[in-house]
Amino acid sequence: MRYTRILGSMFKEGCGWKMTIRKEEKGDYRAVEDLTRQAFWNLYVPGCHEHYLVHLLRSHRDFIPELDLVVELNGKIIANVMYTRAKLRDENGAEKEILTFGPLSVLPGFQRKGYGKKLLEHSFQKAMDLGFDTIVIFGNPENYVSRGFKSCKKYKVSIGEQVYPTAMLVKELVAGALAGKSWTYQESPAYEIEEAEAEKFDENFEPRSKEYQVSQELFDIYSRSTVTG
Repeated sequence: MRYTRILGSMFKEGCGWKMTIRKEEKGDYRAVEDLTRQAFWNLYVPGCHEHYLVHLLRSHRDFIPELDLVVELNGKIIANVMYTRAKLRDENGAEKEILTFGPLSVLPGFQRKGYGKKLLEHSFQKAMDLGFDTIVIFGNPENYVSRGFKSCKKYKVSIGEQVYPTAMLVKELVAGALAGKSWTYQESPAYEIEEAEAEKFDENFEPRSKEYQVSQELFDIYSRSTVTG
């Protein structure tokens, strides 16, 4: 079957399935918020706030619309990633504009099947096309080292006072972009949300049970630990 390249990359998935990676459109907003809620529900805490974050990010000054991407499979949106600007400051106070992404959401039922990988690889190329050379994220290392991310300590990127969080990961899109300096990471204020407002926003969605999962304990461990030595 022949496919035309429209609004992004198109892939033949086999058995008549067609996957498209394209920019999010206004008509996608509700579907993306809903899939984000499904992807993160009870994952890090009972319930989740990531769908509210998605709602807020789109209007923030640090948000990058060109890197707000969705995966569409046979007309159904199954994944999304959003990027914002962030900064690194070197030991002399000079600032460098970089990227961070999140949430990265894949609809349950489509996770661990390569869709998130394809979306990230596509977004990395888009980021380089826009002139960015570095990405810093907070995430589970098990999910991202295979995508080229390494411990922030290996690049001398800290959150200040030589503190290197285990969950802070760095990817050089351009080899050597961070070489020869020590850096302090400054995240965008876009990721600061009010939990009460997030809970109120969640009332617009179908009620779901908030429960404990083992992944919440793992998240707590990673989020409180640092790399030493």
